[in-house]
Amino acid sequence: MAETATATVSSQAALGHEAGHDPHATRTGISNTKLAMWLFLASDCLLFGALISTFLIYEGRLPAGEIGKEIFDIPFTSVSSFVLLMSSLTMVLAVAAAHRGDARNTRLWLAATATLGSVFIGGQIYEFTVFYREGLGFTTSIFSSAFYTLTGFHGAHVTGGIVMLVSLIVLSLRGKLPMEKAETVEIVGLYWHFVDVVWIVIFAVVYLVP
Repeated sequence: MAETATATVSSQAALGHEAGHDPHATRTGISNTKLAMWLFLASDCLLFGALISTFLIYEGRLPAGEIGKEIFDIPFTSVSSFVLLMSSLTMVLAVAAAHRGDARNTRLWLAATATLGSVFIGGQIYEFTVFYREGLGFTTSIFSSAFYTLTGFHGAHVTGGIVMLVSLIVLSLRGKLPMEKAETVEIVGLYWHFVDVVWIVIFAVVYLVP
């Protein structure tokens, strides 16, 4: 009797596997890891929302004579933003290659994404250095504190994304990222697209809105 029950359970498991059911999937139809990433991104939306709101509140309280938005180099930041947005395209290509089981091109596009992200971070460091030399330090005014906190927080997120991308490349080279686990690349891609979308909002609110 017990053997019959065991066989029945095994048959049901096999049928479920054949039907494409992921044993780690939640009732939402997505895996636990992907759901966790969505929840993390949702919480991050709240954090960025709070930081952007804080910046909008304090940018209007800039004392007369203090350095403000006139110091921004819009053309330079526009180019830097374009580079970051292009990294979303290479990330899409990396995810597509991972789903095709193409390990070589997955590593290639992940490396391209990490490189473009690094160029953006390099531009942000250069920009901060120029601002500091012109007198806009972190504690210069409430405006500067809100600006550096918001953009620096985003820069930290991009840096974390670069670390994830490089980690995926290293794991792939060591054979520890089988293409059957393409979802891992997809989850990192979700994070990367998120930081890109957030930057579009920050760039528009902080740099473009008068």
